Amino acid sequence: MAGPEAGEQAARARALAVLRIRGAALGLAVLPAALAVVLFAGAATGGIGSWDSGGWALARWIVAGFAVLALLLAALVAAVVARARPALSPTVPVAEESAPDLYRLVRDLADRLEVPAPSAIALTPDCDSWLEDRTHRAHAPPGGSAAGPAPAASRAGTGSGAARQAPAPVLVIGSPFLWWMRVGELRALLAPVVAGTGPSVHPDIAAARRFVRGLDAAVAVAARARGTLRGVPLRFVGRVSRLLLRACGEHATQMERGVAAAASERAQGVDYGLRIVAQEQVGLAYAGWDRLLTRVALPAWRMGRWPARLDAGVVSALTELSRRDRLAEGFTSRLGERPACDLLEEPGAIDRAASLLAARLFHGGPAETGPDWAPIAWDRYPEEVVDRKWRLEAARLHRVLDDLPALPSAAAPGEGAAPQPVRTPEAVPATEAVRATEAAAQPVRAKEPVGTKGAVAEPVGAADAAAGRSLGEAPAETGERSGGRVRPAGAVNGGEPAVAGPTLTRVIERLAGDDAASDLVAARLVTELEREERATADRRASSPASGPAQETAEFAGPGVSWGDGLVDGGVPLFPLQAPRTGRELLADHVMAMVCCAAVDTAGAAPGLDWLDGPALLVDGARRADVGRTVRSLVDDGDDEPLRDWLGELGVRPDKPVRLV
Repeated sequence: MAGPEAGEQAARARALAVLRIRGAALGLAVLPAALAVVLFAGAATGGIGSWDSGGWALARWIVAGFAVLALLLAALVAAVVARARPALSPTVPVAEESAPDLYRLVRDLADRLEVPAPSAIALTPDCDSWLEDRTHRAHAPPGGSAAGPAPAASRAGTGSGAARQAPAPVLVIGSPFLWWMRVGELRALLAPVVAGTGPSVHPDIAAARRFVRGLDAAVAVAARARGTLRGVPLRFVGRVSRLLLRACGEHATQMERGVAAAASERAQGVDYGLRIVAQEQVGLAYAGWDRLLTRVALPAWRMGRWPARLDAGVVSALTELSRRDRLAEGFTSRLGERPACDLLEEPGAIDRAASLLAARLFHGGPAETGPDWAPIAWDRYPEEVVDRKWRLEAARLHRVLDDLPALPSAAAPGEGAAPQPVRTPEAVPATEAVRATEAAAQPVRAKEPVGTKGAVAEPVGAADAAAGRSLGEAPAETGERSGGRVRPAGAVNGGEPAVAGPTLTRVIERLAGDDAASDLVAARLVTELEREERATADRRASSPASGPAQETAEFAGPGVSWGDGLVDGGVPLFPLQAPRTGRELLADHVMAMVCCAAVDTAGAAPGLDWLDGPALLVDGARRADVGRTVRSLVDDGDDEPLRDWLGELGVRPDKPVRLV
């Protein structure tokens, strides 16, 4: 036998093997009860002992007690397996009225493949597509069945076997595909996925899948059990479920392989040539989507902003990748064809919901917008994310430098040691003002820092000093503050070393003049960031619990589900990056300080690079060569490359910068 029928037959054979294991487990559970029935029936008929014979009577009651215990345990396992909610992938449901053309395309494709159409369509913020069974009653929307109304294509059938078909699964499509791929490419890409609905609706395969998913859900329920009263029985259920999963694991794996082989074979005759082109676009989409999330979206998420048009941004990212990579030449010529997102009635609303879901999956943000979690448009990204990120990191770096012990200054021969800058009570408000700017940057709130009323309290003359710093003027008043340090009253030029302030020179001299400074500052930065992240997590945890995001519910209708993968407390399900090392954090903060100095003193500007994220623009062109000079300073303590680079651009490192 050749063709898709071979794969379907192999999948059905494996499904029957899984069901036989289920039947064997059930038979083992009722075996003591059957033996007890035989013993009692034998006593009633006189074939096996008599009612008053001591040995047989004792055996009957022992077997009966064991049978009752086995039935109770079997009922417990069956109840947990049946009621446990299988894992549900976090997706954005797409109602048919919001995407009639997309539903029409999928149904036409199902007709060409001669398989039932999917029962619904959902989007996921990832470069993947699959079929997902959502027939469990826990996944049902309020007032409806889990499978929902069956589409016309899935209701069609011939013979009595059609009535026994299981509801068709839900088609999950990667949202980046809709914006990057053309309509023909999307149809070719979805052909083998939609073809999988044929084997999926077979009753034996559907029953085997439900059994395996129920066991997996029961194991998850047992793992979350707490307390003795619930923990002991659920741990027993978990052990039994794991034993059954091991017994049927190989059969379930081979069953899925058979389904995939049958679907692939059935889709061979649908747009085969275009499928090759579509697979090339999948690889390109993976590369661009990963760069967009890790380099562009992640900095915004850390700032309390989530880009509201991620899928639209992936087109810009992939176009830029095509321009830079000569292997991708010619791909941008496709952009003249109709994009697949035109199949949606409101692509902007769906893009917004998918972008929020991506932020929750990969960063762990809240489900709803608020003062600390707001959407941002791409044209506002350089100002609200890039510039603010640089200035907050520069403020954090100077705050760490404020807390470090002062470097010993070299005194002239025959002279006493020069007096060191000291922190006086007058300097405290300045440092606290810098701390307040960081607390307000997650993001900026419409309220004053905690513990203040109105503006941060400053001594006489402090406002003028702050105004001078904001205009790029060096402080000149006696006793004024600079970056949290104070020049002693009565000091004159040459009477003592220049006081450290929010300048790039201060950072360079500290890192270049002390061999241990890089490690010390890096360790302090790691501690400071951990403290801020804990404060942010506590603030989000203390906020009122919220349901599904309003952005999703506006167009998705009832039954919106974020899935089981979103961990309570805002922990991301799929973290994008491993924790950064102290040296990497220090390099990022020094880079931010350099960029702030370039913007304030050399006319540079913050910008957005679609593949690399925040960028420094000088005369409209990106300058990416500063990273090498910063690493030389951080890793080797060599400040000459950075000073040469600053001199080339005309950056004044001695001028104070505006931290926020």
